Amino acid sequence: MLTPEQTFRAMLDVACRLQNGDHSQVSTLAEFYDEETDVRHPLNPLGDTPLRSREALRNHFAAGASAGLSGVCVEDVFVHRTADPELFIGEFTYRGEGGWASPNIIVFRIRDGLIVESRDYIDHIGLARATNTLDALCGQITSARG
Repeated sequence: MLTPEQTFRAMLDVACRLQNGDHSQVSTLAEFYDEETDVRHPLNPLGDTPLRSREALRNHFAAGASAGLSGVCVEDVFVHRTADPELFIGEFTYRGEGGWASPNIIVFRIRDGLIVESRDYIDHIGLARATNTLDALCGQITSARG
């Protein structure tokens, strides 16, 4: 069984491979999560829809795999431990071709080697800029306001 830090670093490696076009990593990435989970993206400009199962995460990762990123790497990885042995904070930066950077923080609860809960504070605007989808995102935000 992996430690929480090993789980985080392995997950980042798989996520990076997925973002670089290796679609076979979708299921591998989902396997880091428990069957029942609570994953949220509080900063998502389109709203935070909780992902409550490994299957929901698998679908989420598959949809994100077509984002159009290339040359993605992960840098500036830091792990912050808490007094709760299941809870820790992972900090990292995605970097890609063209010089873009997206800082991220994820607060994880890992039990028995699997992620059971996370709050992913992802730079959605930065990723939209990196994938040239900022105009589309702005359109979705505008239409979502009703």
